[in-house]
Amino acid sequence: MTMPENTLLPTAKATALTPAQLQLLRGVSRSFYLSIRLLPGPLRGPIAIGYLLARATDTVADTTALPRAERQTLLAQLLDAIKTPQTATQELKPALTRFAAQQSDPHERALMLALPEGLSLLQTLSPADQTSVRWVLGHITQGQTLDVSRFGSGPQALATEAELEDYTWLVAGCVGEFWTALCARHLPGFAALPTDEMHALGRAYGMGLQRLNIVRDAGADLAQGRCYWPAQQLHAWGLSPESLSQAVLEGQAHTLAQLTPLYQSYLQQIQTQLAAGLRYSCAVQSRRLRLASALPALIGARTVALLLQAGPASLTQRVKMPRREVQGLLWRLLLRGVSVQALTREFERLSAPPHPSSR
Repeated sequence: MTMPENTLLPTAKATALTPAQLQLLRGVSRSFYLSIRLLPGPLRGPIAIGYLLARATDTVADTTALPRAERQTLLAQLLDAIKTPQTATQELKPALTRFAAQQSDPHERALMLALPEGLSLLQTLSPADQTSVRWVLGHITQGQTLDVSRFGSGPQALATEAELEDYTWLVAGCVGEFWTALCARHLPGFAALPTDEMHALGRAYGMGLQRLNIVRDAGADLAQGRCYWPAQQLHAWGLSPESLSQAVLEGQAHTLAQLTPLYQSYLQQIQTQLAAGLRYSCAVQSRRLRLASALPALIGARTVALLLQAGPASLTQRVKMPRREVQGLLWRLLLRGVSVQALTREFERLSAPPHPSSR
């Protein structure tokens, strides 16, 4: 995508990452790369470095071709290296090289090979920012480690809604709090709302984005034996991880339709949490930070609308907001000065049911 250039969009020189590292970030997450480019300078380094390290640990957790014990060991080694990079990085390099060689995605392979540089970058941050990055990565890797231990051979599910709530906080809700803590440290008075309220909104926002990932990626996760729909909830609708996995594999529309009430309920909850994210963004004073904060909520609102339109059949197809629509959204917001009114209008527009020809 070609990004419109103006005062809201800083160049790569303003960030702690090199152009090559920014390109690496773009390869593993195009949408988050947009938000990184929009961030004020003091925030770009800790958030980008934290994201790259979290993306690396996520790659380890998700490489189901490797035995569980090997992934658990490598995750533990990565966490040790994050805590004490000056002593653990050299010892980790051989394991990272072996692991990278097993990645079919070239971007993920490059990420793992570049990880020692990312660990070195962590040490360039201020002591307070290093503490924040390590805090959030500690929770994220805890959630990822739970993933590895929970999911083995065959379809398996989280047990209860409480487990799902805990998981979404560990891997994403804590990120909303991390983001808020950095903003409060580097940009005093960054929001019109009290910091405690921004923490709560950021927590709900992150958890909503993770729930959205779970619904959007449910089919792919089931193919790998991971079911984030709690077994307790599935049972209430006559389903199990095994029957849902089989329905996705064989395209059984009748069985997938049984998921409809739970599917719609989750999307409604996600929409409420994304609305918390919009409120968070609208409270932010800086236009640049406001846009960076709002983009995931706006893209998420459109994705929820597309998922609602597709219904549980989305488990057998890929649903996402087209890139051209993201580009158009950015242009409209920039032309309107990223005002609160513009964000609110776009959120409402994107949340509306899409026209059938737009898919």
